[in-house]
Amino acid sequence: MNLKTTLLGATAAVAFAPMAIADGHEGERGRDGQLNIIYWQAPSTLNPYLSGGTKEVESASLVLESLGRFSNTGELLPWLAAEIPTVENGGIAEDLTSITWTLQDGVLWSDGTPLTANDAVFTWQYCTAEGGGCAQASYFDGVESVEAVDDLTIKITFVAPKPFPYTALVGSESPIIQAAQFADCLGAAAPTCVDANFGPIGTGPFVVDDFKANDVIQFSANENFRIEGQPAFSNVLFKGGGDAASAARSVLETGEFDYAWNLQIDPTVLSDMESAGLGTVVTAFGTSVERLHLNQTNPSADLGDLRATAEGGPHPFLTNLVIGQAMSMAIDRELLVEIGYGAGGQATCNVLPAPAIYASTANDGCLVQDVAGANAMLDEAGIVDTDGDGIRESDGTPLVVLYQTSTNAVRQDSQALIKQWWSEIGIDAQLRNIDASVFFGGDPASPDTFQKFFADVEMYTNNFAGVDPEAYMANWTCKEWPSPESQWQGSNMQRFCDPAYDALALELAATAGIDARAEIVKQMNDMLMASYSIIPLIHRGGVSAHANTVAGVKITDWDSEMWNIAEWYRVGE
Repeated sequence: MNLKTTLLGATAAVAFAPMAIADGHEGERGRDGQLNIIYWQAPSTLNPYLSGGTKEVESASLVLESLGRFSNTGELLPWLAAEIPTVENGGIAEDLTSITWTLQDGVLWSDGTPLTANDAVFTWQYCTAEGGGCAQASYFDGVESVEAVDDLTIKITFVAPKPFPYTALVGSESPIIQAAQFADCLGAAAPTCVDANFGPIGTGPFVVDDFKANDVIQFSANENFRIEGQPAFSNVLFKGGGDAASAARSVLETGEFDYAWNLQIDPTVLSDMESAGLGTVVTAFGTSVERLHLNQTNPSADLGDLRATAEGGPHPFLTNLVIGQAMSMAIDRELLVEIGYGAGGQATCNVLPAPAIYASTANDGCLVQDVAGANAMLDEAGIVDTDGDGIRESDGTPLVVLYQTSTNAVRQDSQALIKQWWSEIGIDAQLRNIDASVFFGGDPASPDTFQKFFADVEMYTNNFAGVDPEAYMANWTCKEWPSPESQWQGSNMQRFCDPAYDALALELAATAGIDARAEIVKQMNDMLMASYSIIPLIHRGGVSAHANTVAGVKITDWDSEMWNIAEWYRVGE
């Protein structure tokens, strides 16, 4: 059996390799003083199971770790595990119904207690507990049980053969949490455990000293970290807030910070900043897609507690495929790339643009803007402007949409352009932008999160850790709707639901062979695109910057981009 093609239904280039130590990374732990990081979208929690936001997942990755991680080249590396299980080494059952992981011996939590298999079992129980609203539940899809064979051995059994078993407890979005710390936080109690959620005990290179939600985090080196001499930095100041331009400036022009994330600003401006010579812009392409979500439920405030829920009923007009298709046809994606992304973006018509074997070509017509065609299609469907105000009506309802996204100069430029294009086809867009720390936060009490989606259209970027899209594509199954019952956690933001799609998700989970899996994934992508509940815009590269005095940075879009922060170190000017 060829494991790379049978199990790894993502890319034949994936390999298994041990964690390497960066060249020049030698000396005492903490020798390089403080590292200053700015994520202008400030984290609202350090528990990735309670937020699907990238900022929460990545900040938590300094503390929480998983059995395996994906490198900057897409390699699956053993992390807390001693090795990557395979069929050949006996770690994966011949019938693909179980995977057995062995923990490295001697790994300690930062409080000095040993990491055991029971912590892995508890993590599964935590994420699958009823009423917990786990944001990463799809990573445990198809898991029948997780058991501790002994202190160092974890056996994960699946309900059916699992061709790609590297999902549960793998990657930055599915780390192991400490059973002792979270024991009283199961189910509905999960968001109430503020101390644990803001200060998780971990096995990673840093520990949390202080956490201020939507503001700043103070980390210090974990004295119990298992690799001698790592991390090189004694402290990390992790600052949130501001905007992408000021974050870029703080690394590339003023030198105030050492690392800035998600520099979604005018590419010409970014290049000019880099020319100051203080820092380097780095880019990594993976699966990130800037997209529009069209709410399939009714977000009207008149519905009270039923707004944006199944009980509140369907959207007055955005479930009409003709309207969704016209909205997509009106958009000039290449111009969005030119103005806002430059070399860091590519126009796309798919929510899953990579790895290449999974990328569909069935939807490429969206690459060409067609305002005239959109107008003709709406006219033919009888969706016309009956009162001469420039806005079409559908069954008497004016096509007026509240279009929201996070506060960001590039996103506001995109909003303005899309608003103009939609006005040319008789759709009025009212624009709203929300502070990113709130929009992407996981606070179930806030009305402004992207999960609650109290608007008609919203725009943001998302991706997934790793190289196999099974868990990612499961995000749009019916059970993944955010709702009051799930404390507004869930990944199916637009509330798409199709039993045929759910059936394909189940089929994918039971299918081996890269070609067969790729065909199913393409069908799933194409079904989503045909629903026009998602309108993809830009295949984004992750654009960040680091000071020239920081070495060892290997940005990735397959995992947390700070996946190897333990290896970062300071060099001379």
